[in-house]
Amino acid sequence: MAFKRSIENYLNRWKLNAARKPLIIRGARQVGKTTLIREVEAAAF
Repeated sequence: MAFKRSIENYLNRWKLNAARKPLIIRGARQVGKTTLIREVEAAAF
């Protein structure tokens, strides 16, 4: 079960922006940073 996170909307807007800059995801250990990126990318394809 995956929870909808507010940062997902931000990542989707970032991905669609043609003038985007590199993105760094920071946070504590084991909070779901990698899972978040994988879910956002999986939804795109």
